[in-house]
Amino acid sequence: MKQCYGYGYRYYTMIRESKDPKYLRLRMVVLHEPTSSSTRTSTPTYHLLMLQDALEYGISEAARRYCTTRKTVRKWLRRYDRNLSCLEDKSRAPRNPPKRLSRQDEARIVNLKKQLPTWGARRLKIDFNLPYSVKTIRKVVKKYGLARKWRRKKHQTKHCLREIKRKWRAFQQICVDTKNLNDIPEYWVQKKMLGLPAYQYTARDVCTGALFLAFADELSLAYSRLFIERILQHLKDSGIDCRKITIQTDNGSEFIGSWQSKNPSEFTKTIESFGATHKTIPPGAHRFQSDVETVHSIMKNEFYIEKFNNKNDFLKKAQDYLIFFNYVRKNSGKENKCPFDLLKEKISSASLNLLFLPPYAINEFSLETYPKLSYYGGYHVGFHP
Repeated sequence: MKQCYGYGYRYYTMIRESKDPKYLRLRMVVLHEPTSSSTRTSTPTYHLLMLQDALEYGISEAARRYCTTRKTVRKWLRRYDRNLSCLEDKSRAPRNPPKRLSRQDEARIVNLKKQLPTWGARRLKIDFNLPYSVKTIRKVVKKYGLARKWRRKKHQTKHCLREIKRKWRAFQQICVDTKNLNDIPEYWVQKKMLGLPAYQYTARDVCTGALFLAFADELSLAYSRLFIERILQHLKDSGIDCRKITIQTDNGSEFIGSWQSKNPSEFTKTIESFGATHKTIPPGAHRFQSDVETVHSIMKNEFYIEKFNNKNDFLKKAQDYLIFFNYVRKNSGKENKCPFDLLKEKISSASLNLLFLPPYAINEFSLETYPKLSYYGGYHVGFHP
């Protein structure tokens, strides 16, 4: 490439890579004025007016030194009016574009954006069949100052959700889920050696954070039914109105049964028998179960690092941890209070035993404490005398 005076690149290369090309153009066109003591000022712009090439050496010499054309030098000489802003690039957009939106079209976009401020340009176009491009809709939104200037951060979303949950009633919603314990390295070895449970059944109150636990060797609809029935019976015996309770689960087969089933599962029927309501989260929306998933993460780091001697020792330590969690452990996400303190704020007459429901192994739990199931069809084998 031809070497130019004072620079190693041509004029347009320097213009393209320059952060502010006005000063380069200024050096090319501005005539130097004497800097004697009588005319010198302290204005920064005045000191930029140094000896330049165009008027001192001529247009042809300036074009040669800056590796550009004489036409370019003449253009900037003609535009220069001793003001730095005149050396900026002018817009090349057409002054009368043939496809410019009318005032009615712009008003339609503005009205839709005001009604739905969180919707983007693409969604407005698709949902309302707008005959404008996405880029055009964005330009109109930006022109009228309706563009979304900020997006709520993750910690702000959590804070908003905490404020909503804090205003709920105690036991207004209980999230129920299961946890596969085979993915915890510290626990897996002990499980194999001591025959410890492979699955954890978890229920947590969203408002107070109260925790209820059970364990089993497998996931099944029958175990889920026994688990939730024991919890609801305990709450009913403690004076809690189960008709105001909502049980939320995911769409696992241990809660809804077969996905092809047209009738409610036994888990749902058990909940409805207490007057409570069962609802499932949308498929794939795992964040809806964040309260119970948080407990799984906490227990993985606080409980399952323990050393266990046998299954009875495991259940005993699980009971101790449940007492610690519900009555002692401060929750930073709930005003640095334990679940029982929050429960007392909601129900001042709550007894100390309301949050005490010892964990147990569901597969070893006696079914005699529950009403006998009715079986239809098949043969009935009587009891041996």
